[in-house]
Amino acid sequence: MSYRPNLLLKNVKPVGADFDGSKQVDIRIADGTIVEIGTELEAGDSEETFDAEGAYLSGGWMDMHVHLREPGYEHKETIKTGCAAAAFGGFTEVACMPNTNPAIDSRDVVEFITKRAEELPVNVHPIGCVSKERAGKAIAEMSDMKEGGAVAFSDDGDPVYNAQLMRVALEYSSMLEMPIINHEEDLKLSRPGHMHEGRVSARLGIDGTPGIAEETMIARDILLAEFTGGHIHVAHISTAKAVELVRRAKADGINVTTEVCPHHFDLTDEEIERRDFDTNVKMHPPLRTQEDVDAMIEGLADGTIDAICTDHAPHAIEEKEVEFIYAPNGIIGLETAWSVSVRQLLEPGVLELTDLLDKFVKYPREILNLDVPQIKEGAEANLTLFNTDEKWTFAESVVKSKSNNSPYLGNEMTGRAEAIYNNGQFVVNEV
Repeated sequence: MSYRPNLLLKNVKPVGADFDGSKQVDIRIADGTIVEIGTELEAGDSEETFDAEGAYLSGGWMDMHVHLREPGYEHKETIKTGCAAAAFGGFTEVACMPNTNPAIDSRDVVEFITKRAEELPVNVHPIGCVSKERAGKAIAEMSDMKEGGAVAFSDDGDPVYNAQLMRVALEYSSMLEMPIINHEEDLKLSRPGHMHEGRVSARLGIDGTPGIAEETMIARDILLAEFTGGHIHVAHISTAKAVELVRRAKADGINVTTEVCPHHFDLTDEEIERRDFDTNVKMHPPLRTQEDVDAMIEGLADGTIDAICTDHAPHAIEEKEVEFIYAPNGIIGLETAWSVSVRQLLEPGVLELTDLLDKFVKYPREILNLDVPQIKEGAEANLTLFNTDEKWTFAESVVKSKSNNSPYLGNEMTGRAEAIYNNGQFVVNEV
């Protein structure tokens, strides 16, 4: 990591706005601002030059659903290590969930997080709690947290289970023009599930969580959003019927958006049997069926699913190295999200490059009411340099997260983020 406020990026192919990735240009950055876009630009005395050799350049990517664990669980991840993982994955901005200790349920915790991240090349946007201490009993100080820098509200890790509390939260969200992000789970239907309930769980003899546990809560929240006019954002959607519920709600003009994780449009519950109960394929929502995976891909293709997120959830090695049913849910995902998306969405032609980038750049920020970075003269330089064809291995030696609980560890990947530029810092990734 280094500060390079004056930088000449040579031979980049911008994608976005007036650029479609076909034209190769040079971009001059001075004091963190794009000052010139042209061809055959020459570096000045105070400038460093980086030859991108034809790599693509887009606005910086954003992950709107990560767990940075700080404060309280620094043995899993810290804001600094989580942002290092984000930078390696091509993300210049992340929004962090509030299931910390203390929870992000007050302005002082919001400001603590933004203060800890202010010198980093990755912007961190805290998501405040819906309820105090995430206990589901009383509304948190939402307006005060917004003033402190919160960009949304969620009790993620747990659903907002009380319908009246969710109604009030959505009414506040309407007034504050901020989304409520709900972990959609009917606890009476889901517990004590450790994987998707279906043919594989029956064969393995493991208690499962049925898809309807997610779907009934989504249906409730859609109706409450329609009733209140608030904005409900469905976190980490995972079932085919859930996608159809969101599709119908959008058609009806209800203010609902959603996101999906790469593992949910890539892996199925068959992985648990194939990998002999590897706890790195245990997450929540659980891996579902191939039908559900196909529905995620279809939802991304037709625009029902707005954004791609990772639900980056680090766990210490001793927490995951236990029997499957005792392991915590969650995997890290920041460093592999682009490669999985290339393989599953770009290479098969499900999405064109510009449409895939919208899921990483445009829509997460629009949902959170944040400025979308632009590639134009006079704009703040918030950029991701990437390719779509480089072969590389996701080895332990390249993991930047403090944890390595990933089902993709050791896999050959295709496409990666080569560098990011943000906050006057240029971070070049090595593999």
